[in-house]
Amino acid sequence: MLVTQQPILRRFWYPVVPIAQLSTEHPYPFQLLGQKIVLWLDSLKQPVAVADKCCHRSAQLSKGAIANGCIRCPYHGWAYNKEGKCVDVPQFKSQPIPVSYQVAAFQCVERYDYAWVCLGDPLHPIPAIPEADDSSFRMIHEFYETWQVSGLRVIENSFDSAHGHFVHASSWGDQGNPVPPPIDEITETETGFVMKHWLEVLNPELQKKNLGIATEKTIRTNERRWFMPFARTLKIQYPNGLNHLIFTAYTPIDDRTSQLVQFCIRNDTEADAQAADIIAFDRQVTQEDRDILETTEYDAPLCLAEEQHMASDKPGIIIRHRLAALLREYGEVEQRRSQSTSTAVQS
Repeated sequence: MLVTQQPILRRFWYPVVPIAQLSTEHPYPFQLLGQKIVLWLDSLKQPVAVADKCCHRSAQLSKGAIANGCIRCPYHGWAYNKEGKCVDVPQFKSQPIPVSYQVAAFQCVERYDYAWVCLGDPLHPIPAIPEADDSSFRMIHEFYETWQVSGLRVIENSFDSAHGHFVHASSWGDQGNPVPPPIDEITETETGFVMKHWLEVLNPELQKKNLGIATEKTIRTNERRWFMPFARTLKIQYPNGLNHLIFTAYTPIDDRTSQLVQFCIRNDTEADAQAADIIAFDRQVTQEDRDILETTEYDAPLCLAEEQHMASDKPGIIIRHRLAALLREYGEVEQRRSQSTSTAVQS
C-alpha cells in the first residue's frame, strides 16, 4: 500500500515534532504523507502548521522567518498567519490583499509534548493515554528519528509475538523457546483493537537493574492497543507491580519512510530506575527491530494472497483487513507500485 496515494490517511492525527523543537522565531519543515508542511509557534506559543509553499512563486516558507506570529516568505517577503492567509505584501502600498493570496493551513495541536497534525477532517481523536495524565506515572521521552520503513510493515511488527525470540535474541529473546503462547484476546474497537497476551522473556543484567529483580526469566503480561493507522501502545505488567507503557507512532513521511516517535510511561521513580538506563535498554530493543524492518519491502500488500502467514500473524491480518475495509468505505482502492488506480482492494 502506497500511503501517499490513499487520501483517507490524511484524515488521521499524527505526531510530527517535539514541541521543544518549535519556536516563535524559527520555522520547522516536515513532510507528512508526502505533503511538505512548515510548523512554528504562534504569538500564544501554540503550534501552527501550513503548507510549505508560498502561493506567489512556490518558494519554501520554511526558509523564511517568523515575526509577530506569522511566517514570512524568504523570496518576496509575503507573510502568512496561522490560518494560511496572506496578511502582508511588502510590495503593496495601500491596495487590499486579495483573498486568493493564501496557503493551505492544517489542524495542529499539542499533546504528549508533541505537535500533532491532521491534513484533513479528523476521523478519530488523538489516541487517549490515561497514564499520561496520572501523577503516579512518569513520562520518559525516548526516540525521535527517521526510519526507512513503511507504516504498515512497522505497525504489524508491533503486534507480532513470534519475531521477538529471534530479532531480540541479544536483549530479551529466547531462541530455545521460539513458539509464542496463544494470544489470549483480541477485541476490535472503533479505532483499532486491543490485544492481550503473555510472554516469557529473558532478563539481561541491565533489565534486571531497570526492573529491580534478580530472576533470569520473567513472565510479561502485555496489553497492546492499535490506533489506526500507524500508532500503538504496549503496556507491560511485571509480577513486581511495575507497569511499563510504551507509546510508539510511525508517522508516515512518504511511501518508504516513517518518523518514529516513542516515549514510555512508568509507575516508578528515578530512584527506582534511571531514565538513561531505561532508554538504553529500549534503544537496544528498538534498534534490533529497525535493523530487520529496514530490509523489508516498503510496498506492503493488504491482499493476504501475496504473502504467507502463520497463526501468530492474526493481529497483522486484522490490521490489513481493517485498512482494506477503510479504503472501501471511503471509495478508495489500494494503490500499489504495480497496480493502476482501477485495481480494487482484495482482502
